[in-house]
Amino acid sequence: MEFIRTHQGRRDVDGLVWGVEPICAVLTEHGLPIAPSTYYDHVGRVPSRRQVRDDLLQAEIVRVHAAHYGVYGARKVWLQLNRDGIRIARCTVERLMRRLGLTGAVRGKVKRTTVADPGPPAACRPGPALVRPGRTGPAVGGPSDLRVNVVGLGLRRVRRRRLRAPHPGLAGRHVDDDPAGPRRRRAGHLDSQPRRRTDLTGLVHHHDHGSQYVSLAYGERLAAAGIRPSAGAVGSSFDNALAETINGLYKTELIKKSGPWRGVDHVELATAESVDWFNHRRLYEYCGDMPPTEMEQAHYAHIRTQQTAELLNR
Repeated sequence: MEFIRTHQGRRDVDGLVWGVEPICAVLTEHGLPIAPSTYYDHVGRVPSRRQVRDDLLQAEIVRVHAAHYGVYGARKVWLQLNRDGIRIARCTVERLMRRLGLTGAVRGKVKRTTVADPGPPAACRPGPALVRPGRTGPAVGGPSDLRVNVVGLGLRRVRRRRLRAPHPGLAGRHVDDDPAGPRRRRAGHLDSQPRRRTDLTGLVHHHDHGSQYVSLAYGERLAAAGIRPSAGAVGSSFDNALAETINGLYKTELIKKSGPWRGVDHVELATAESVDWFNHRRLYEYCGDMPPTEMEQAHYAHIRTQQTAELLNR
């Protein structure tokens, strides 16, 4: 059908015009039998309700996939469409995404790039892993190649901080990149007591056994900020499972997918946009397929409702 549609009406240099009947005759002679009436019936056919709906749904699928950096697979596209009020079955999303050639971001295989040193200096030896299953402490930080991601253990909200050890020509400092902090405190999500934005007391900082993280300078910088390091033994996943999960998502969904990068400033800007998307729009399975901030709001609203109910019962 497509071949006939493309070539019918074509005019050669000698003035010969290709018609539907001659094309069908030639195709039939070459073992592809087709009647002209079959082609005309196909051209004049009114699209079915399914075809019309598929066209509309394909446009919505492309919109959702592009709005989320092209990292959503069929499951999350299906969830987001239903959140947007578009009733659609997951199998339909899978079928249309295959037709459109759209796929989600997939993590690659883990490559071993380092061999652990069995005997680091005693002063630099990593301490015990402080993160355990069921822990609901303030946060765990995971250093990536670019910055420190601070992840709330309870609600999986990411806060970006830059934490640098003293370096020649660069004073050690950390920058709180989460402007929502003061808003959360005003909303009653955190304690109502005024708190300096630089207060990191109680933070558990995961790091691997890289030389930069077990150095004396880095350890002193953590201690000065009131942060407890957590590295643990080689092969133990308790201290790094959550941090490496977030870092893995960050590298898979942003760094590897959106390159090549023009420089550090380009990466910093993209990271800020990515964290904002992760917290406010990305559907996270751990949070019941809701964005972390939405889960956070529901959590604190539930707490306030319980407190109100307890006051009324008194």
